[in-house]
Amino acid sequence: MARNRAYLDYNASAPLIPAARDAVVNALMQTGNPSSVHLEGRATKAILEAARRDVAALVNSKPDHVVFTSGATEAASTLLTPYYTMGRAPMRLSRLYVSASEHPCILAGGQFPADQVEVVHVDGNGLLDLERLRALLGAHDRSQGLPLVAVQAANNETGILQPIEKIGALVKEFGGLFVVDAVQAAGRIPLDITACSADYLILSSHKIGGPKGVGAIVAVSDLVMPKTLIRGGGQEKGHRGGTEALPLIAGFGAAARVARERLSSGGWTTQTREMIEQSIRAIAPDAIVYGETVDRLPNTTMFSLVHLKAETVQIAFDLAGIALSAGSACSSGKVGPSHVLAAMGYGEGTGGLRVSTAPDTSEEDIALFLEALKNIVARRDRSTAIAANAA
Repeated sequence: MARNRAYLDYNASAPLIPAARDAVVNALMQTGNPSSVHLEGRATKAILEAARRDVAALVNSKPDHVVFTSGATEAASTLLTPYYTMGRAPMRLSRLYVSASEHPCILAGGQFPADQVEVVHVDGNGLLDLERLRALLGAHDRSQGLPLVAVQAANNETGILQPIEKIGALVKEFGGLFVVDAVQAAGRIPLDITACSADYLILSSHKIGGPKGVGAIVAVSDLVMPKTLIRGGGQEKGHRGGTEALPLIAGFGAAARVARERLSSGGWTTQTREMIEQSIRAIAPDAIVYGETVDRLPNTTMFSLVHLKAETVQIAFDLAGIALSAGSACSSGKVGPSHVLAAMGYGEGTGGLRVSTAPDTSEEDIALFLEALKNIVARRDRSTAIAANAA
């Protein structure tokens, strides 16, 4: 990043890593359709399947259980449906259960009618109310169909980690299917689809340094699968029609491979996050850091400054050369109160600032952020003092 700009918005989108860029360029130069049987087709098919293996390995899945999509939103829209098949037999799910702090693509409910979507409360730490979920699943009318539960592994705004293993075990206890939105967690914490009792994971390429416009559904088994959302020529074993976006998928595979290597080498630690939060406290003792008492992603801090609107502070940071987010960056550029913080009990109008980093975020980037924060807080304090004197 240029010395006068610091990019601290990795949860919105990570910069394209060199390995992914090279894989995209290489695939762009290939002639042939992966569905063709001639030499050129087989060459492109080999690139496709290598990427599938790399994405599967990131979450300890089988390559045959990876279905490439245009992104996480399409994956969610495919999985959040009442209509599944077990082999060739139809299978119906009659109700969707989601947490109140989910990403908008999950809260939208996919193909479920609004009256078949149950939003489950989270507590003040952003954790799903397990007892409430247990009560809802216990009261679920299985004669109408099975329950489907969809929960984030890690919240995109606060970085708070849900107890996915416990939730998965609870869903299995009541015979439901479990979808885990692993978009923010993948590549940042170890994920094993078999260990967390998930039936499906949702992944996104650009969150781990791959290209935008590609994601994946990863299934624990190919026995139970959702009804195909995009039908066509039978690509992706009939689960997602349309010629695969080979360059994007190749870049996704390369990013997944690098992410796995980075996890294996211990590249992600909480040291930078802890230093940032300690510095925020020192500069603004009245700052609120959300979820600080529970497990979070190692790279994510969400905080608020008293008496300042998050969107106003975000603009001030941008003018100072700091790229960060006021909540989620997935709302067509809209900036406003956070539904995640509202769900946690902080009030409908509450907004927060999200700092999200990478293992290679530099000390210079952090220093730029902290200097800008000092100036913003100093201006706030001066304005507060002037107003107090005027009164």
